[in-house]
Amino acid sequence: MPALPSKIPLFPLPNVVLFPRMSLSLNVFEPRYRRMVSDVLGGHRVIGMTLLKPGWEGDYEGRPPVYPIGCAGHMEQCEALPDGRFQIVLRGLARFRIAEEHAGEPYRLADIVALEDLMGDEASLDSARKRVMAAIAQAADGPAILVMQPELSHDVFANALGQSLALTPVERQSLLDCDSILERYTRLIEILDFKKLEAALGQGREPKVH
Repeated sequence: MPALPSKIPLFPLPNVVLFPRMSLSLNVFEPRYRRMVSDVLGGHRVIGMTLLKPGWEGDYEGRPPVYPIGCAGHMEQCEALPDGRFQIVLRGLARFRIAEEHAGEPYRLADIVALEDLMGDEASLDSARKRVMAAIAQAADGPAILVMQPELSHDVFANALGQSLALTPVERQSLLDCDSILERYTRLIEILDFKKLEAALGQGREPKVH
């Protein structure tokens, strides 16, 4: 697991979850986060992506609650645009847990504890992966390209699916919260099975007449 700085800026968003080893492109336009990008450019270039909890709208300009587990990303690319915005690309490094937040900057800063993604035994991982692939094969919008890449390691495969599948932000967060890749596979299967059941029930409903 890569070493993370003990204190990093937080970039809380309502609809974005970053996973380790995944790439994320962001358009940074708010003044406080433009300042954040400028501040980390000459240093460790690490930004902590966190998901805002429901109800954030009333205090977005302040410090609305976020989920305690996020993913730190290294800023691999940064393009300063003429209007002051930044176009950045983050590469997920590792998950973290927020230990304590600090004031002093227009953006949020926090002490963090790095979290390791455990794997699980190989036989269980292989079995869970096959179940995930079977569930995706039944979905019309499944990312077939990923499924056809058996050379991908289990962690890259699971995290790529978590970031690329059509999931809600809270579903993505529930995957990021998992402490092992095997647990992440299991949670992903639960989500896919529920979506399949939901779709089947929706197709079987009688149309209402008003």
